[in-house]
Amino acid sequence: MEQLTALTKEVLTAILKSIDEGIHVVNIKGATIFYNEVAARHDGMEVKEVLGKHLLASFPSLTEESSTLLKVIKTGKPIYNQTQVYVNLHGIRIDTMNTTLPIFLEKKIIGAVEIAKDYSRMKLLAERLLDLQRGINTSSSKKTMKQVTFTLNDLMTVSPSFSSLKDQARKLAKSDSPILVYGESGTGKELLVQGIHHESLHGDGSFIAQNCAAIPEALLESILFGTAKGSYTGAVERKGLFELADGGTLFLDELHTMPIELQAKLLRVLEDGMIRRVGSSHNISVNVRVIAAMNEDPDKALQEKKLRSDLYYRLNVFTFSLPPLRERREDILFLTDYFIQGFNQKLNKNIRGMESKLEAFFMCYQWPGNVRELKHTIEYMMNVCEGVLLEEKDLPIMLRQQSSRIKSNVNNKGNLSLRKNIEELENRLITEALNFTNGNILQAAKLLEIPRQTLQYKLKKSLE
Repeated sequence: MEQLTALTKEVLTAILKSIDEGIHVVNIKGATIFYNEVAARHDGMEVKEVLGKHLLASFPSLTEESSTLLKVIKTGKPIYNQTQVYVNLHGIRIDTMNTTLPIFLEKKIIGAVEIAKDYSRMKLLAERLLDLQRGINTSSSKKTMKQVTFTLNDLMTVSPSFSSLKDQARKLAKSDSPILVYGESGTGKELLVQGIHHESLHGDGSFIAQNCAAIPEALLESILFGTAKGSYTGAVERKGLFELADGGTLFLDELHTMPIELQAKLLRVLEDGMIRRVGSSHNISVNVRVIAAMNEDPDKALQEKKLRSDLYYRLNVFTFSLPPLRERREDILFLTDYFIQGFNQKLNKNIRGMESKLEAFFMCYQWPGNVRELKHTIEYMMNVCEGVLLEEKDLPIMLRQQSSRIKSNVNNKGNLSLRKNIEELENRLITEALNFTNGNILQAAKLLEIPRQTLQYKLKKSLE
């Protein structure tokens, strides 16, 4: 048993040492019982300077109130993604982002574990991103030509409903009101947003896009609103995306991933056009049109409290719901031909179309990845096709499997005629109702929830 316990401890220690995150574990008294090399690098310490010692002895600037580890031991409640600033034993200031969890044994707290990320590196990454964006905005007086790739004409369609949506977008583009765009991934949300910007009064201004899910929560605020000098170690006066987009459009994708607290600040900007840099007490006026997008149903996001209702109603002045490709099937073969012609030029090929069996599969397939999936499928097939027509054998492996399953289902089910199968179901239900009522037509009609005359008509028709 002792050997097994020792082996388990060795395995656990090896696993913890291999994790590319700072791991710091203390016991119930606050003494360090595990401290990996990554944590030591983050903290500017040697492992031997921390291991076996009380937390406050290694980090004298911390207190029982300010230490996340000691706070979790005291409360027994986890702390997620909280920044912590402290001075190590050598007088160096450290910035980390911590997730701290209590450790329980038989419902009794015995210590706490902290998983730390180097916040300084993330801040540096954020600052470089902003510097890059600033360079993009100032390197050319023709900003729009460089930043907006697509117009509304690039949203190819023969669908009447989608064409109507494009017409509406052209009309509403002239307004300064915010816009909310909803659609599944791959339906063309950013194309629509860029097209609206191109048609708008801000068309000559900057177009800046930011995916809210791509930036850690703790950095998103400084990315959007900028930083004031001294707001954290080494911080300088730095513009955020709102200031960089001044006079233009700011596109916030995957809005529902933005922290609720930050959504409240976004709402204030939409209401009064004023932003405040992180760490500053001064307001800055900006003239930015905000367009937000979501790949999740807004109603669902509201129910799950991922989206503030007041922000939703403010953005919901103009809303565009992009239909998935499976709901605009008239576009499937149209877009297929369009992509084939495009890749013919790009790949120097002369593909004339696709075989009829492949067309039938394209029309049956649900295209969960929408237009993006269709385009990438055509690109793959164009690269491997050796003839003048795309064939089923040119499909990517996953779609070849889908095609085989559809064929198998058709063979197993035989006739897939909708009319014939509905007639068979109707006749079976009528027979069951008559058997149950011993042939009483009035009672059978009530069970079927149809008028007696209708049932008599159907019975007469079946005898003809």
